[in-house]
Amino acid sequence: MSKEKNLESVKKLREITGVGFKDCKLALDENNGDIEKSVEFLRKKGIAKATKKMSRVAADGLVINYEKNNMTSALEINSETDFVAKNKDFISFCKEVAQINFKNEGDLEKTKSSLMKNQKTVDESLVGLITKIGEKITIRRSKFFNNKGNNFSYVHNSLEKNVGKVLSVVKLEGDKETNLNEIGTKIAMHIAASAPIAIEKDGIDQKIIDKELEIIKEELKNTGKKEEMINKISQGKLNKFVSDNTLLNQIWIMDTKKKVKDILGNIKVIDFVRFKVGEGIE
Repeated sequence: MSKEKNLESVKKLREITGVGFKDCKLALDENNGDIEKSVEFLRKKGIAKATKKMSRVAADGLVINYEKNNMTSALEINSETDFVAKNKDFISFCKEVAQINFKNEGDLEKTKSSLMKNQKTVDESLVGLITKIGEKITIRRSKFFNNKGNNFSYVHNSLEKNVGKVLSVVKLEGDKETNLNEIGTKIAMHIAASAPIAIEKDGIDQKIIDKELEIIKEELKNTGKKEEMINKISQGKLNKFVSDNTLLNQIWIMDTKKKVKDILGNIKVIDFVRFKVGEGIE
């Protein structure tokens, strides 16, 4: 193969795979200049590299919201560093995956096996991106909101529209006289800021309640108080925990003299989600 033709093949292989010059040249040398075999060679090499990187911790990244026809899907995709989270290729990948995920109504398994514009699946493209960027990247979690009710969203620390570090979506329902648009985005902003874990107490996992009560009692035992007093104080502290962590009982961020339920009136909160990048990843 002539030097000129070899350089042309390397360029073409780089465009197809996004892999560096040296690796592309090696792949072509190993496969007698065959582009198709070289792509397969690099994919195998890329998968090996990607698999090795998957043992690392990816606690940075982005949250992305995709909205259409009063439906929305929230998605979190993680990287290891904020530097990569601001990478143009990473952002472009996240946005396209968010759109695919919306079409799949938040089903991540379907999304991962769906084709992207490059005619590769999301999973295959993810491997390619890991190889190119050199960091662990994971598609972590998703939630889809259908068009029954009215959906409102908010993205905090946004890099661009619907892409940022904290994302909240809330589904509201009200009577015909209620203008949900006036309050919807404000509720989404409140959720992003106050991080409720449920709408009301019955939405909190009993394991969380039990664990919190256990922690409260252990703290109080160290004060030397009698068991009867410990039980009484524990219940008060537990009630405070529930109040602080349930949306309707939280102090309204725009008027600290009111709770969220006080400003809702006839509006009902059907569902919500809050994704903060990396939250809960150890």
